[in-house]
Amino acid sequence: MFEDIKSIYRNDPAVKNIEFLLYPGLHSIVVHRYISHPLYSIKIPFIPRLISQIMRFLTGIEIHPGAKIGRGLFIDHGLGIVIGETAEIGKNCILFHNVTLGGTGKHKGKRHPTIRDNVLIGTGAVLLGPIKIGAETFIINRDVPDNCTVVGSPGKIVKLNGRKVNIELKKIKDEE
Repeated sequence: MFEDIKSIYRNDPAVKNIEFLLYPGLHSIVVHRYISHPLYSIKIPFIPRLISQIMRFLTGIEIHPGAKIGRGLFIDHGLGIVIGETAEIGKNCILFHNVTLGGTGKHKGKRHPTIRDNVLIGTGAVLLGPIKIGAETFIINRDVPDNCTVVGSPGKIVKLNGRKVNIELKKIKDEE
């Protein structure tokens, strides 16, 4: 929990004193991390989902109890956040409001995105399916390699390993 509180101070210049106690993102993460996810992990079927739905009602943030969330997640203005059952989020990530880490309905098993460490997912991003987002990135809705900045739709890598570039994400996918 302390890493999650530190992330609020690290990422939100508006926080003062103990205002972090009022952050719905923190409430959702704490309940997920210490109540619903542990219950889900020991195969208790109904209660973890009930708890996640109550938190959704109270905060506008829906985190499935099966999602795996690393330390230091910062949810800023969390209304409209959806994190699916098989989603995985690394350490020190940032999610802005109206972000979906969802499934397509076409996959079995791993159905939701995997987000590596130190990733910022901007407002309104919709990431669907078992895609992987590399560490140290800013997000759009495609697989993104490590250490880059992607902009636009369709996405283009404009910075890769500290150098300015202009690479379409589709070209990277085709080369793999």
